[in-house]
Amino acid sequence: MTHCSSTTRRTLTGTAIRPRVITAVLWKLSRPILPLILVILIGGVLAAQDGPPPTSETPPATGAQKTDALGMPTDPVSIMKQLGWMGWLFLVPFVGATLIALWYSVERMVVLKRSRVIPKPFVDRFLEHIRQGKLDRNSSLKLCEQSDSPIAAVFAHGVRKWGKSSVEVEQAIIDGGERQVSELRVHLRVLNGVATVTPLLGLLGTVLGMIQAFNDIATAGSMGKTEQLAVGISLALLTTACGLMIAIPTLIMYMYLSGRVDALVMEMDYLAQSVVQMISAEALAEQRQQRESGGRTKRAV
Repeated sequence: MTHCSSTTRRTLTGTAIRPRVITAVLWKLSRPILPLILVILIGGVLAAQDGPPPTSETPPATGAQKTDALGMPTDPVSIMKQLGWMGWLFLVPFVGATLIALWYSVERMVVLKRSRVIPKPFVDRFLEHIRQGKLDRNSSLKLCEQSDSPIAAVFAHGVRKWGKSSVEVEQAIIDGGERQVSELRVHLRVLNGVATVTPLLGLLGTVLGMIQAFNDIATAGSMGKTEQLAVGISLALLTTACGLMIAIPTLIMYMYLSGRVDALVMEMDYLAQSVVQMISAEALAEQRQQRESGGRTKRAV
């Protein structure tokens, strides 16, 4: 019994996704790109310093475009115009990733409520009636089928092996528990993917933006204008900032929801073990012996 119980516990809780893996994968994927970005930044600054001193002439700003002291646009419309095709190319994936992360975060928050996964009224009624001998196999199975909660599905798998050995009952609970745990985690993979991909997409946009900025400066023959280079680099770094602003909240939500799933799985495992101890052949035989010994004691008195 002890060996099988530990097997059930490992099976129901063994599929937990460790949040530290995400950070390790993200760092491993982005590490080769970081030196390239640093080299581009340092090279751009040195190239700008080697040119002629910047002139004080700055192009006049248009009436609808707001700029700062360096001539960098500050309103969203002007920024998108300045970014050009690259801004629109990365805007669509970022907006899509934000909507996906928001949708599945809310959906998992609702689905993973304890009252939906492990409804207390059903669990208390089910365990109490079995403990008092008010339920047999058919009535217990019917009661489980009346509830659409994951814990009821796990109980139903065990009840179908009513009166079998504890090993068979636990194996049935393991099979049912694996399916329920997989359904609880089904959309967490989407949040994990959004949190992993969006920073890399932002880094890609930054690299492409820097290439475009240096190309524009070289084409215009204005290598000495540090202001123009700074504006180009600032605009290029916007994609990385956007990617991180999406990835950080998504990663936090993913870790929180994963922890909630782990807690629910542990509680489901504990309740499933209670059912095994009441409906297995060994447990039923022990209950009959206790009733017989109690009856003999009453007759003797």
